[in-house]
Amino acid sequence: MTDQAHPASPPAPIPAHPSPAPDGGPGAPQELLSEDSVLYSLLKGIAQTSGDECFQALVRNLATAISVKYAVVAEFLSPPLTVRTLAFWGGTRFLDNVEYSVVGTPCESVIGGRFAHHPSGLCARFPADKPLVALGAESYLGVPLLDPAGGVLGHLFVLDTRPMPPVPRNLAVFRIFAARATTELLRRRAEEALRQSEERFRSVINASMDAVVAFDSSLRIAIFNSAAERIFRCTQADAVGAPITRFAPPALAAHLQRYAAESAPAHAGASHPLPAGLAARRADGEEFPIEGAVSFAAAGRSALVAITLRDIGEREQTRRRLEELRHENAYLKETAAGHAPGSEPDIVGKSPAIRKVLADIALVAPTDSNVIIMGETGSGKELIARAVHARSQRHDRPFIKVNCAALPAGLVESEFFGHEKGAFTGAVAARRGRFELANGGTIFLDEVGEVSPDVQVKLLRVLQEQEFERVGGSSTIKVDVRVIAATNRDLAADVDAGRFRADLYYRLGVFPISVPPLRDRPSDIPLLTGYFVTPIAAAMGKRIDRVDPETLSRLSRYPWPGNIRELRNVIERAVILTPDDEPVLRVDPSILLPRGAAPAASAPRAGSSLADVEREHIAAVLRQTGGAIAGPSGAAAILGLPPSTLRSKMAKLGIKA
Repeated sequence: MTDQAHPASPPAPIPAHPSPAPDGGPGAPQELLSEDSVLYSLLKGIAQTSGDECFQALVRNLATAISVKYAVVAEFLSPPLTVRTLAFWGGTRFLDNVEYSVVGTPCESVIGGRFAHHPSGLCARFPADKPLVALGAESYLGVPLLDPAGGVLGHLFVLDTRPMPPVPRNLAVFRIFAARATTELLRRRAEEALRQSEERFRSVINASMDAVVAFDSSLRIAIFNSAAERIFRCTQADAVGAPITRFAPPALAAHLQRYAAESAPAHAGASHPLPAGLAARRADGEEFPIEGAVSFAAAGRSALVAITLRDIGEREQTRRRLEELRHENAYLKETAAGHAPGSEPDIVGKSPAIRKVLADIALVAPTDSNVIIMGETGSGKELIARAVHARSQRHDRPFIKVNCAALPAGLVESEFFGHEKGAFTGAVAARRGRFELANGGTIFLDEVGEVSPDVQVKLLRVLQEQEFERVGGSSTIKVDVRVIAATNRDLAADVDAGRFRADLYYRLGVFPISVPPLRDRPSDIPLLTGYFVTPIAAAMGKRIDRVDPETLSRLSRYPWPGNIRELRNVIERAVILTPDDEPVLRVDPSILLPRGAAPAASAPRAGSSLADVEREHIAAVLRQTGGAIAGPSGAAAILGLPPSTLRSKMAKLGIKA
């Protein structure tokens, strides 16, 4: 085989779940979870590590898996074309990490976005690469590691002192390891962004600390902290020893002189708030409103008066900035946990119903059109919304979620649009709303059907004009936000009944996506089961590599009133109940409907009506929990439903707790 360097088409990421059997039958996960034992052990060793340990395990196990001497993972730095190795396996030990230019090396084409394979004659082809010659490398295989936008993160490559002919299995294994390396690099970068955000956050906290100025009975300044330097625009060296009246207009000076006269050691520890309406004076003569307190302290034999104050105007600016950083910090924490900007969440399934959803996402994501996602509770509406955002031009901007059903009625408008200080009781400072935080990105309005009519009017204005005012404010704020809404209600019926505005309904529903309930996609249940089993078992330190066929059959027949959320909860409970030395997952029939009570998944309305089946199932779960609805062991948790939703279902079905 001749040397090859192929254009950037990095090895496709291998999903973290098994693929279904060709027939999509219940036995697929059982077969697919039974992997080659050696490869499975190697991959498991990598999956349970992170950071430097992950990269070291990755290259060592890759070299073992495809029987080569050297394996390297490296990170792309910046022009000129430079990389830094993150782990370098040298056959029997790890070699020191190095930085090097890829110019004139076999890595050059890989960093350019191409994968390359040189089966033999490597040193002859790259004689200027002296480290390569020193290693005695004869063959090379390398692939780029690309981020979701196609940017080069780094590369993974192997070398051997023997020829390296193409072996299909080795290439497939290489793809799996490359996908894991890409995931770890993305996670590292997300953590670094989080670290930088936290440093910025700490710096703002330090900058917002109150100014502290202490003076003695002669009104001479003894202490002047860094916050005071900033607020008064004066250095510590210039302030210490100067009279406090230099920074105090007459009204403040009168109070400070009175406190200085009382500054006996007996008063140490006492503190008094400053009256309202006072101002201080900066070194340049500018006066500014303050709030603060005066306290007495003993320093050796001296008695000091300490005034702790803050610039009210600056405090408001700082609070706004702190709020921004808190949201940024939370966003980056989510990113580091696995929701990296631009990364697409797993939507598991091969059924025609889920393929239709994926096709709809592909059509609407590149546009800026509003989307409404309709489906039952627990069917995965938020997952669909995140997939639309991840494939959009806004993928690197915020994705802000608002659960409209969870917000107190009186705070919905404030959460959407923010409020000014004093807008209502408890509004002690101005606050940005979710639409401002989502500026440039996407806002996800979950359960939008729960929004009250008066807020619907203002929501319509945002959609039409991309502008609004904060609660209690008069300034118009303009934003650029894409809206994705979701509901488990029949909004068309709500429009007909006058509960939801028709104009808002049509504005939100430019592109509707209907998410099928799990009972309408039974062929996906085995695949979803396998998808959930692997990470849940790993998190609990258990090894479960197959699913009992009868369990899969039972799960496929069950109607799943709580949809995917209920399925995951059932799997988690089953994993908890599985003994540590048991490799087979079995689901106890007692947590599902009695056998035969549920209609076949392919014909969910045969025999008893779906309402009858759902009523019987909810009643059975309530009997199991002794009537408890909420709480970790309540019926809502078992069914994978919010307590409020379960209560609504119970009222609709005529079930009493």
